[in-house]
Amino acid sequence: MKDRQYDVVLFGATGFTGSLTAEYLAKHAPADLRWALAGRNLTKLEEVRSKLGIEIDLLQADVGNAKSLTVMAESARVVITTVGPYVRYGEPMVAACAEAGTDYLDLTGEPEFVDRMYLAHHARAVETGARIVHCCGFDSIPYDLGVQFTVEQLPERVPIQVEGLVRAGGRPSGGTVHTAINAFSRGKQNLQAHRARRRAEPPLAGRSARAVAGKLHRTQGFWAVPLLTVDPQIVAHSAAALDSYGPDFRYSHYAAVKQLPVVVGSIAGLGLLAVAAQIPPARNALLGRFKAGDGPSEERRAKSWFKVRFVGSGGGKRVVTEVAGGDPGYDETAKMLSESALCLALDDLPKTAGQVTTAVAMGPALRKRLTAAGITFRVISEVDY
Repeated sequence: MKDRQYDVVLFGATGFTGSLTAEYLAKHAPADLRWALAGRNLTKLEEVRSKLGIEIDLLQADVGNAKSLTVMAESARVVITTVGPYVRYGEPMVAACAEAGTDYLDLTGEPEFVDRMYLAHHARAVETGARIVHCCGFDSIPYDLGVQFTVEQLPERVPIQVEGLVRAGGRPSGGTVHTAINAFSRGKQNLQAHRARRRAEPPLAGRSARAVAGKLHRTQGFWAVPLLTVDPQIVAHSAAALDSYGPDFRYSHYAAVKQLPVVVGSIAGLGLLAVAAQIPPARNALLGRFKAGDGPSEERRAKSWFKVRFVGSGGGKRVVTEVAGGDPGYDETAKMLSESALCLALDDLPKTAGQVTTAVAMGPALRKRLTAAGITFRVISEVDY
């Protein structure tokens, strides 16, 4: 793909996260990177370009215009898309990249979308050599690469268990709220897509790799509350693809909460949100309170943070590791997405194709980039037992 016009095209550059991603690339991409901004509104794209203060090409493309997406995909080595909710708007871009042999990156946290794209486009992407990499932000890079880092600290070729404990402080954007509410409203479709993918995927030969729903318990000084997000699914797919995770791998994913009343209140609040999402008038009222494209201010983001602690055990060794950074949903997500694109475009990586995870496609190379960019990966303790 070295003869493509652009190394990277950012689609959705006028949205909240898209504009932050454009700012990150403008500040941190190599000077010789050939990249462009894309979206449906050229006037808004020009405003983003003016704010960046650099000369960069603008491409007009719309998810409702398949030809425009084909032209964009065929012009690029890597396409980043921040246009969501992905279950509603994402498939045309995946299809265009899979057909053109173009690497694809997104920020989805929607399990249904990930499973449906595997069923619809994985095989074609394998044929064309495209790498389709979902969940390249706070969902799910800290967990996917954090678990891989934890596994590297443990003995090889042994059964391994890992728990991930998430703590974060920040405020969601309107787009994130829309995605969450829409996901809650699609429980049946999510389950159908998950079951269809399990039937379609080839079974592992002589190995086991699973995400295990955990139970509420105390650990590391916190209440561990099971999280039903896309993240354990992504970790399990990495473990299935990589023999280094051992013959029998298990991962459980939790929110780490200090006080039990907060646990109870959070569970009750999520339950009410899930119920409201099933009722169209209530769902529309919730969506109306948050405008897609809005997000927290720079000052608020500067105060935000995340820490994910991993407890891994196997082969007579127990290790505790941590991945940490700043504002999880936006500043660090833009960083993760941008560095993923630069990694795919510029770094020497293992040969992969089809729908793959960040750990499989990029792994240590992306972790090296993120560490240089200020996200920390560290070992807290190691104990033999």
